[in-house]
Amino acid sequence: MGGLNLIIGTNSTGKTFLLKALYAIQRAQEETGRGDDRRSFEDVLSDKLYWVFQPEELGDLVTRGSGKKLKANFEVDNNCALAFGFGPDTTKNVTISHNNLLTRRANSIFLPPKEVLGLFNVILKSALQDRLFGFDATYVDLVLALQTPTQVGRNYDAFKNTRKKLEDMFQGRIFFDTDTNKWLYKKGNAKFSIHASAEGIKKIAILDTLLGNRFLKPDSVVFIDEPESALHPKAISQLLDIIRVLSKEGIQFFMTTHSYFVIKKLYLIAVTDKISIPVLMAGPNGWSQGDLLDGIPENDIINESIRLFDQELEATQA
Repeated sequence: MGGLNLIIGTNSTGKTFLLKALYAIQRAQEETGRGDDRRSFEDVLSDKLYWVFQPEELGDLVTRGSGKKLKANFEVDNNCALAFGFGPDTTKNVTISHNNLLTRRANSIFLPPKEVLGLFNVILKSALQDRLFGFDATYVDLVLALQTPTQVGRNYDAFKNTRKKLEDMFQGRIFFDTDTNKWLYKKGNAKFSIHASAEGIKKIAILDTLLGNRFLKPDSVVFIDEPESALHPKAISQLLDIIRVLSKEGIQFFMTTHSYFVIKKLYLIAVTDKISIPVLMAGPNGWSQGDLLDGIPENDIINESIRLFDQELEATQA
């Protein structure tokens, strides 16, 4: 896959499921062996899948009555791969048939379409204290990553410049006030509650914070479910330009989208920079692949835009 990767398709075709599965595998690889955690990779992966998807049993993720097992093959560069599976009767532990993945020291993160800053303490209590289903592990991992204070001093040059662009987009910055134990939005000398801030501001601020506290580093992987969520089309374009800069520094991005603007902007990036941007498309007959460098592949998002354009022509010429 490339530095920028896109997953598209209609509702209920498995885009977010795939994105979360990739994240669970990647994050399990990173968490195994860290600190005092002595769990095996199999245990870490099983636990991560359980809390990411939150089924009563992992077997609930397998189509009932099919007589088949869910099998996953995860391949990365340098001939490293993982293969595992589980059946409809599996409670919580997956069975690994092959694993020669290398230890990863970089961090990956999942950015959901819903904002988390306003629910920061609620997520922590619900997931970590009460151990309740509701906020899955993608939200919990993100909240925990945001807890690390923004660091002063030298950061990666590209990250420093990117943070400046992100903060320019919403003309301020988001920070965690340790006195009140709340997130605040600061614009000039004025401070506002995070609950009074626009959804788009909070979305961009999360990426800014993860760069500022150095949770994200070159070789990190960022999974973004619907980057267009709560953003104006101009802001979508600006955000994708920033994501492109970060991909040049080594961060890899996997994104799902329903947005014509996201597809069009990524296509222009592919053509302008002459880079491959793989596209995985979910359809009624299964999955297919394409590459935005070769043009925008036929898909329902673009087809609906064309249909509306044709309808407009008919209406105005009537």
